[in-house]
Amino acid sequence: MSTEVAQIPGAGIPNYGNILAGRTALVTGAASGIGEAIAAHLSAAGARVALADRSARVTEVSAALNARTGADGTVADTVPIIFDAASEEAVDAGVAETIEALGRIDTLVTCHGILTESPLAQMSLATWQETLSVDLTSVFLLNRAVLAGMLERGDGRIINVASQLGQKGGSGMAHYAAAKAGVIAMTKSLAREVSGDGVLVNAIAPGPIETPMVAGISEDWKIQKRAELPLGRFGTVDEVAPTAVMLASSPGGNIYVGQTLGPNSGDVML
Repeated sequence: MSTEVAQIPGAGIPNYGNILAGRTALVTGAASGIGEAIAAHLSAAGARVALADRSARVTEVSAALNARTGADGTVADTVPIIFDAASEEAVDAGVAETIEALGRIDTLVTCHGILTESPLAQMSLATWQETLSVDLTSVFLLNRAVLAGMLERGDGRIINVASQLGQKGGSGMAHYAAAKAGVIAMTKSLAREVSGDGVLVNAIAPGPIETPMVAGISEDWKIQKRAELPLGRFGTVDEVAPTAVMLASSPGGNIYVGQTLGPNSGDVML
């Protein structure tokens, strides 16, 4: 593991006024990109946050967050949890470790995932299955794992990070779009099941965002994509994360049920 202190998002973090003080959160995919930013923003809003990822870098990110002092003198309280979200056993163990560290999970944010390109006619079954496993089945596993505690308390927020490609599709990304569409449909279905019991379930479907994941896509795709966007540019992680803070907060997120919020530069308009 590198000894260099992780450089976490922060230039765009507003003053949230500790609106999540006393709340806890588990954020997956927190070692980089949108997940890292959401963890930073939730922490800045006063939540105690478990940063989960299969990458050991999440330990550095947590240490960097804990070295911060807020404008009001508050100190971040985060813990790193390393597990593979595609494994049922690892998810159950990771959720149990989080509860042991934080006492409970008030908010779950599923923000991990993989993204590859392949025309469907040339796509291998292994590529399809890996994407569905990491980008969809793992979200089911995590949602299921936190529900018992939330339902017992009659209180909880689940925020599943999908993608605008799950709403509109994407050339060369049928596997990714299918997985993210599944996340959106599962989110709506679960919201109908548990909202009456105090657990609010919603999705965020970002458009293309400047992240390490998007950096791996071909330059031709990125040039074409920017030209399609009404805003003319990709978003930043600090422009997505406040949506998660709002959904996790009260009263801000109190009447969002089964919604898919779209910080997507205008790529999808609903």
